[in-house]
Amino acid sequence: MSIINKCLFPVAGYGTRFLPATKAIPKEMLPILTKPLIQYGVEEAMSAGMATMAMVTSKYKQAIKNHFEPHTDIEASIKGTAKASLLDEVNHTSEQCEFTYIEQQQMLGLGHAIFTGKPLIGNEPFAVILPDDLCTNNGDSVLTQMTKLYEQHPDCCIVAIEEVPMTQVDKYGVIDGELLDGLNNAYRVNSMVEKPSPKDAPTNLAIIGRYILTPEIFDVLENTAPDRNGEIQITDALMTLANQGKVIAYKFQGERFDCGSVKGFVEATNAFAKAQGII
Repeated sequence: MSIINKCLFPVAGYGTRFLPATKAIPKEMLPILTKPLIQYGVEEAMSAGMATMAMVTSKYKQAIKNHFEPHTDIEASIKGTAKASLLDEVNHTSEQCEFTYIEQQQMLGLGHAIFTGKPLIGNEPFAVILPDDLCTNNGDSVLTQMTKLYEQHPDCCIVAIEEVPMTQVDKYGVIDGELLDGLNNAYRVNSMVEKPSPKDAPTNLAIIGRYILTPEIFDVLENTAPDRNGEIQITDALMTLANQGKVIAYKFQGERFDCGSVKGFVEATNAFAKAQGII
């Protein structure tokens, strides 16, 4: 059993890059083949031993809640047919996990979304998954890898990182730090910059949508000033903790697809189709 039981999903955003598809369908419900992005995220959290899925959502995202609840009419219509097993995966998540929900009233940045989830988390460490970032590998899931590292450093927040082209650093939070003793894939963070220009970026080590956060983050977020766009950035809050030596960046094993972009979404679809022998 993991020492982290809850995973938070900030899923209130509008998904405007996928309009008009996301006018009525949450972007997290867009499928890679036959499974929506949000389900991939929940299954990753489950693989890391987490059983409570905390959704920071909006009034427009009822489809997410519906997806993880029984649909007796569909189940009755496919019972006894070759399609009867098609709902097994999502039904398994519903049976094994508790789903909790809270609405984010305003879209004021990822830090604000995470802070909105505080009533669902309480005073305990928790994970965060951004379903836009679809991660795959042949071994432990990214969140499982991070959980194992957290068990060795329970006073620290953990952020997942990967190397990106220097021309793309302005799309990410970027870290700089020192390698931890005995490891070649984990850094004690000493600086974090949100969406720097290539000339100002300290490295090309970019934060992607996987975090393990200590409950201390809520107090920090409550006192984090908005940026010039009026948003509360999780990067700024984490920098406060990094100044105390409490943030580790982990270069994970696996592949990430940026399904928040149309290009990355198509790449993920093609990769999964090839892996399943569909194309």
